[in-house]
Amino acid sequence: MEYRIEHDSMGEIKVPANSKWGAQTQRSTENFRIGSDRMPITFIHAYAILKKSVAKVCVDLGILSEAKAEAITFAADEIIAGKYDDQFPLVIYQTGSGTQTNMNVNEVIAHIGNEYLAEKGVEERLHPNDDVNKSQSSNDSFPTAMHIATSLAVEHNLLPALAQIKATLQAKSEEFMHLIKIGRTHLQDATPLTLGQEVSGWLYMVEASEKMIREAAQHMRELAIGGTAVGTGLNAPEGFDEKVVAEISKQTGLDFVPSPNKFHALTSHDQITTTHGAMKALAADLMKIANDVRWLASGPRSGFGEISIPENEPGSSIMPGKVNPTQCEAVTMVAVQVMGNDVTIGFAASQGNFELNVFKPVILHNFMQSVELLSDAIRSFNEHCLVGITANEDKLEHFLNNSLMLVTALNPHIGYENAAKIAKLAHKEGLTLKEAAIQSGLLTEEQFNEWVVPSKMIK
Repeated sequence: MEYRIEHDSMGEIKVPANSKWGAQTQRSTENFRIGSDRMPITFIHAYAILKKSVAKVCVDLGILSEAKAEAITFAADEIIAGKYDDQFPLVIYQTGSGTQTNMNVNEVIAHIGNEYLAEKGVEERLHPNDDVNKSQSSNDSFPTAMHIATSLAVEHNLLPALAQIKATLQAKSEEFMHLIKIGRTHLQDATPLTLGQEVSGWLYMVEASEKMIREAAQHMRELAIGGTAVGTGLNAPEGFDEKVVAEISKQTGLDFVPSPNKFHALTSHDQITTTHGAMKALAADLMKIANDVRWLASGPRSGFGEISIPENEPGSSIMPGKVNPTQCEAVTMVAVQVMGNDVTIGFAASQGNFELNVFKPVILHNFMQSVELLSDAIRSFNEHCLVGITANEDKLEHFLNNSLMLVTALNPHIGYENAAKIAKLAHKEGLTLKEAAIQSGLLTEEQFNEWVVPSKMIK
């Protein structure tokens, strides 16, 4: 491999000749060979949005030349467009402040920007620290980029996925609203409801989780920029934070605001923790929905079989014709991963010491992974399973008519204990509920037919 020599405050170091990064990025690649998880590229794009916004503000404040700002803007736009995704090689498990990733972004922008200036015949050159990092610290820019990236991920990935599954569940609820089935509590027979009512419960779970996520995500709109090293704003001009945040809002289309307390913004990640907590609640609901679907579709001959799900691929390498609820299994695996990520985020967020939390990269990594997994799993579950669910009406009717819990309708007429005697007699003797009721002598066939009507047991 061919190399070039780069230098930083620690001296010279060899850097691959075709790379756009500089000395500090190279040191990180050599000092932190820990795992294969790298900084999410969407986070890098968010960081470039921040750098572009800062450059514009610095020109307006008269502390950066127009030529340099133009070069930074050009380079940032190229990065945002995904043209240099391969120039951000750093792993998650590095410095807890994310300084090395900040410098990776600074160095790549400076390199691309300097090529741009040279082509324009401009003598000025960008310095990664003095120009691209002007009026910033990693300690305020990294959490700012975190909030930009996480907010964009929720807004543009997770929420649209939730809209899709809500539409499907709404349609299925309406389609199945007339189909009466037996309910189940404690995995035992219970009183009737409709299949549409059962699905409406799934729909409301998603709606409630979405509402909590939206509400929590609003708190991530507060940005740390302007706090610089410890929250005091050293080396940042007066009004810098408000101007930069306004520009970020313009660039992203989201309404961000400056954090009212920069000391909090640097050392605490309770806003991300809260939002991920709402995402964990969504994961729990998805676990329940997926489990319900695979239970209700179990069989085809030895299970409940009340619904059928699409047959997407062979289910077994040894049992011909077997079809498994694979989409449900994928969703439930995603759910447990998100729950694990929530534990990591919560613990990492508790580790702020004095003026800085130094678990930022791992918080970011787990949050972004959860958004990606939830969004992808929801779309897949919706497309390859939920939209294709059909009701098996014969099975619904069979279980309904053979359920002993229809006896509950007799409580107002003959009392709980007498109704229980009928149910136990039917179960012990293998009788239908009607046969047991008549045999008990507690009511006539006519009374049974009048009082035990499943359609009247549903409100």
